Amino acid sequence: MIRKFLRPRVLVPVLMLAAAAGAALWWHGQSADSPAQRWRLETADKGDVVQVVSANGNVNPVTSVSVGTQVSGSIVKLHADFNSEVKEGQLLAELDPALFNAALAQSEANLNSARAGLRLAQTKEARTRSLVGKGFISQAELDIAVKELEAAQAQVELVNAQVARDKTNLRYTVIRSPISGVVVARNVELGQTVAASFNTPTLFQIARDLSQMQIDTSIAEADIGGIKEGLSARFRVDAFPGQFFRGVVRQVRLNPTIQSNVVSYTVIVSADNAEGKLKPGMTAFVQVTANRREGVLRVPNAALRFRPPADPARADKSGAAAKTGAGTGAGGARRDAGSRVYKLVGGTLTAVPVQVGISDATYSEIVGGDVKEGDKLVTRDLSGQGGPQSQVRLRMF
Repeated sequence: MIRKFLRPRVLVPVLMLAAAAGAALWWHGQSADSPAQRWRLETADKGDVVQVVSANGNVNPVTSVSVGTQVSGSIVKLHADFNSEVKEGQLLAELDPALFNAALAQSEANLNSARAGLRLAQTKEARTRSLVGKGFISQAELDIAVKELEAAQAQVELVNAQVARDKTNLRYTVIRSPISGVVVARNVELGQTVAASFNTPTLFQIARDLSQMQIDTSIAEADIGGIKEGLSARFRVDAFPGQFFRGVVRQVRLNPTIQSNVVSYTVIVSADNAEGKLKPGMTAFVQVTANRREGVLRVPNAALRFRPPADPARADKSGAAAKTGAGTGAGGARRDAGSRVYKLVGGTLTAVPVQVGISDATYSEIVGGDVKEGDKLVTRDLSGQGGPQSQVRLRMF
């Protein structure tokens, strides 16, 4: 019984000593790793670096016209619907003309009355002028007759203007298309009353040509320097996953938009829609090729991010230099004098300062520094002792 009781108490220390010995051997093996086993290396080479600016926007027709009405009334006839192809001047809708017909009839009656009054004033003026010439009445009577004639003429002109206004309002009850295109929106129903008292209600929205579309994107001021008219772009929409459409930057608008102290600019990207796949209002995810370097010396971005574990102060200083010392050169290329990469020289890490041009998601262009094609650059510490780029290994304790 005593021997059974002692076995676990003796076994536990033995297991702990064995585990400690194993951990020591493991740590010694890690420290004895060769440089090729400890560091992940990648090669500086020559190739293309493409700087891409990403943005979101909505697909819209190049030309879109909102058709409204300048008079109020009830819709009595609709001659166009969604997706209807219409020609310039084609009838779209009609408002109830009853009130406008009545107003026009009243104005025409007033015009007849004014013309009758004008004829009477003309006759009175002629008679008065004759009597004054014969000396039967005074000159003052003639002055009054002339004034009445002028007032009658003015009244005819006034009523004529009212008749023209009522005829115009009557014409406004017939809504016609101002352009040839496709009806993309119809905002009224038969029998609906539209009121044009304060603003013009929109009845239809017509797109001139859906075979050409545009994307209205918003690009931040940090990226707008590399965006110019004529640059190529590509975009995708959720309706066709995996398919990219081609476009061209047509306009960079100068009017800034400021939201929460963030300044952005509207960039218009034109796109061909001959197949009709793009619909107005679709959300487009746009990538604009802001800059391209072909056949240049480039290094992986991971090599620029790498910092050795025993160099935290220099890594922090380099990070600050990268933030404050970066400038913009010709063509939108960054000139970053605070960047560096690390080579293995005789098994020892050696820092090499470099100047960085443009960058894409994988590579950065090297425009200065002691780096040449074929150099092996460190991108990661595989021993688990590095910074954020190190590969973390599981330990027993």
